[in-house]
Amino acid sequence: MHTILQPEGWAKPIGYANGVMARGRTVFVGGQIGWNGQCQFETDDFVEQVRQTLKNVVAVLAEGGAGPEHITSMTWYFTDRAEYLANLKGLGAAYREVIGRNFPAMAALQVVALVEERAKIEIQATAVIPD
Repeated sequence: MHTILQPEGWAKPIGYANGVMARGRTVFVGGQIGWNGQCQFETDDFVEQVRQTLKNVVAVLAEGGAGPEHITSMTWYFTDRAEYLANLKGLGAAYREVIGRNFPAMAALQVVALVEERAKIEIQATAVIPD
């Protein structure tokens, strides 16, 4: 699988890893947003868009023979930092429901806008399937 990199003496991160070391076949997942497979939004709710986005990431991973346990890195782009922070509990529940207890290296950024006007979140991921 992969190894979590946690420098000695550092506080343990919650919900992500500071670093991940892996070896194997790499799967790159382009930015996914909270619409369904027909490119239609079913909701404007932030947590529900995150849930759908994570499902989309998992669907792309599956096409490459990977699963959530293979994710080594994720970058989250959202349009409203306050909305993100106000929904941490719901985001955590949606994450665990779709991704499970797999905690890759992560970055989270607020952006001015995403290409799709209704999109509130975009997530890019990298996974490594062990040799």
